[in-house]
Amino acid sequence: MNILNRLFKIGQSEAHAAVNQLENPINLTEQGLRDLRQDLDKSLHGLAEVKAMVIRARNEGESFRAKALDYENKAVLLLQRAHKGDLPPSEADRLASEALLKKSENEAQAALSAQNQAQFEKSAAQMDQNVQTLKQTISQWENELKTLKARATVSAATKNINKQLAQLDSSGTVTLLERMKEKIAVEEALAESYGEIANESKSIDQEINKALGTANAGKAAEELQALKAKLGLTNEAK
Repeated sequence: MNILNRLFKIGQSEAHAAVNQLENPINLTEQGLRDLRQDLDKSLHGLAEVKAMVIRARNEGESFRAKALDYENKAVLLLQRAHKGDLPPSEADRLASEALLKKSENEAQAALSAQNQAQFEKSAAQMDQNVQTLKQTISQWENELKTLKARATVSAATKNINKQLAQLDSSGTVTLLERMKEKIAVEEALAESYGEIANESKSIDQEINKALGTANAGKAAEELQALKAKLGLTNEAK
């Protein structure tokens, strides 16, 4: 039972991990790109090896054809020397036959090299096609990844803004604004009332000073008349 429970927990954790990965397409795309790049590296390495085999088969074929031609030329020279009397005819025929056998062997090797070269070239062409497909796929996925990242950035920013807007208490904000308006109106009314009081106090002071000024002017006139009488200027003035 313990083993079964452990297996169940392992399977459950793997399932949760799979779900989390499915919920994050950016991570999936990045992992896919990493896998594709690894496949591309392996394909490029294999393509290079196959192309090297093509080059080696072509070089070997050229070498075998050159050897076959060389043996053919040697057989001709042997027969020519026998014809001139430089070699016994039997010895020349024997050596010329051996040279022609060597020519045939090298021609067979050259033909085999040509077959191998053709097969390697076919494999290289197929692998090159696969490499180009991988490159196109990687380029496509990179563009999709850029699009996904841009969309994720926009969606995250939009989500945060909408979340903040959703958390705003519109009724509470309106209430605060109304309270501020009311407070400002009270302050304005209070300032106006103080202004009126100041004006009223100023008017009373002006009335008092005016009244006092009139009384002083009367007293000064009486003192002037008394001074004139004392000096005997009253009658003269008349």
